[in-house]
Amino acid sequence: MQPSTPTPDSPSNTNPLLDFTGMPRFEDIKPEHVEPAIRGLIDENRALIERLTADPATPTWDGFVSPMDEAGERLGRAWGVVGHLHSVFDVPEWREAYNAMLPEISRFYAEVGQNLALFQKYKALHDSPEFATLSPVRQRILEHGLRDFRLSGAELPDEQKPRFQEIQEEQSQLAAKFSENLLDATNAHAEWITDEAGLAGIPDDARHAARAAAEAEGKDGWKFTLQMPSYLPVLQYADDRDLRARMYRAYATRASELGNPELDNGPLIGRILALRDEEARMLGYRNFAEVSLVPKMADTPEQVLGFLHDLAAKAKPFAEKDLEELKAFARAELGLDTLEPWDVAYASEKLRQARYAYSDQEVKQYFPEPKVLDGLFGVIRALYRVDILPDEAPTWDPDVHFFRIEKEGELVGHFYLDLHARSTKRGGAWMDSARSRHRNTWGSDTPVAYLVCNFPGPVAGKPATFTHDDVLTLFHECGHGLHHLLTQVDELAVSGIHGVEWDAVELPSQFMENFCWEWDVLQGMTAHADTGEPLPRALYDKMIAAKNFQSGMQTVRQLEFSMFDLRLHGEVDASAGPVPIERVMALLDEVRREVAVMIPPAWHRFPHSFSHIFAGGYAAGYYSYKWAEVLSADAFEAFEEAGAGRGSLLDPETGERFWREILAVGGSRPALDSFKAFRGREPRVDALLRHSGMVAQA
Repeated sequence: MQPSTPTPDSPSNTNPLLDFTGMPRFEDIKPEHVEPAIRGLIDENRALIERLTADPATPTWDGFVSPMDEAGERLGRAWGVVGHLHSVFDVPEWREAYNAMLPEISRFYAEVGQNLALFQKYKALHDSPEFATLSPVRQRILEHGLRDFRLSGAELPDEQKPRFQEIQEEQSQLAAKFSENLLDATNAHAEWITDEAGLAGIPDDARHAARAAAEAEGKDGWKFTLQMPSYLPVLQYADDRDLRARMYRAYATRASELGNPELDNGPLIGRILALRDEEARMLGYRNFAEVSLVPKMADTPEQVLGFLHDLAAKAKPFAEKDLEELKAFARAELGLDTLEPWDVAYASEKLRQARYAYSDQEVKQYFPEPKVLDGLFGVIRALYRVDILPDEAPTWDPDVHFFRIEKEGELVGHFYLDLHARSTKRGGAWMDSARSRHRNTWGSDTPVAYLVCNFPGPVAGKPATFTHDDVLTLFHECGHGLHHLLTQVDELAVSGIHGVEWDAVELPSQFMENFCWEWDVLQGMTAHADTGEPLPRALYDKMIAAKNFQSGMQTVRQLEFSMFDLRLHGEVDASAGPVPIERVMALLDEVRREVAVMIPPAWHRFPHSFSHIFAGGYAAGYYSYKWAEVLSADAFEAFEEAGAGRGSLLDPETGERFWREILAVGGSRPALDSFKAFRGREPRVDALLRHSGMVAQA
């Protein structure tokens, strides 16, 4: 049931951001609504905290935690809408509205985290007789709450709290500025082709999109940008080596001192690192990496680095073999005596075609968007016996779709699907919460998710077609969405993805990717864009043969990012102030000398666009992708075992168990306990190595 209908004089009738009776009213929400709504909700929360902390009685769950959760949930939902629009509709008016309130919201959350009276109330409840009567889930919530208070500076001396609060506010502002600089720098560069001969090798759909982009600006020729659906086909297919080199350099130097100085993220990186280091030292830790790992599965930075070094030792010989083969092919078949970084994607695609007799572009024609979505929904239906049905709700763009999930006719949740790249949308792909499942004083709210990607849109009147990598990305984000939507936990703090250790949160997403390689899945989700024919078995067999093509190179690249991130936050001394970007680049070079096989040019500015760790919550946590990949490969092996000899891995009994032990429980118990409940044992790395083809041949 939904919250009660607002009264005629309720502010939600005048400010749509304050209407929590249904889905966000995207058609009504305007930038001018942000400040009064968010400021009012902050005031409401402050007043509640003041009243609750002034009450001398011993706090109870119903009288203390529940009202705090409900007030916090309203603020979180409203600010979540604002943050979402800042990500998917980053026009000047929304950017200004978001940034105007960002310091206020950051200040409020820092205040709450440092409120010693509030901390003492939670502690009093934890130490009261009621604690023993609470469910294990509620006990876990209280224990996590106390941990988070400590990490938020609640136990700092009063004279240090204002500085700690300033650190939180400035970090939020710097992260937002980092993302904005990256988006603006990405949009600032374009390559204009006026001679059709310069398009040699580039696929037709990428040409059509480039032509449409030029026409939209009233110009002749073709416009290629640094947005991934435009950039990647050039690097992968363009015969013009100079064009590839120009695009590569522009992409590699985005938001750096080598471009527009106003968009340089270098100073922001140095300042962010200094603030994180100061925060860690104030809390009594040696470095920010230690702080980051407190709420994660891993115990220490040394443990994680050991895991990464071990995986690197196993992967690097395969990566070196991959690179030698690529260089030899480029030299013999393409006349490239020196393989430059802007040649790698191009030569790799040529090698794949030569070795496996197919191209990404050929496969792409079999993945039109409507068929892919039907296939995705079919996998979810088979695994979890739920139905995904079109639904209606206001959206932020006409291109966005809205769906409902039902099980046996009962509503489970909703999600928005925003698949195509736009100039006002930040890059990448992500899932975020619009509303979490929870029980409150008026009943229960079902969860709602945003699923966002940056795929190429329809061209020339035809549906969009996706590469197989795009399909993997879609399944990945949908895995996150299912984690959020299929939860059966009613406590907000641990419902869905909430409260799940960050290095385990990628388990359900990476798990879903595995199904994109299964014949019984692919044959039902493909139809050639022109002929309607399903994916031929012969082409599928080639894809499988090429599945681990260059997996060694791909693995060491991810390990490079992970090690750089962890060492940056664990070893670089930032106690003297902002870290010079030269020190950051020197550490990256050091990491590359250990694990990389293809070293980028000295002018490459990877950190300046590494938004995962500087603007996306993955600081000292990027290793989570590989950590969780061990879990996801091992979990998928259960489906391989159940489906052996049956011709299909879409086993509903195993799917039901995965839902019950992994998805349904959210953060209500430790992730390792959930994994062991599903698998019956500790995780093993064997399945990941086997799936990646990194097992020594006998």
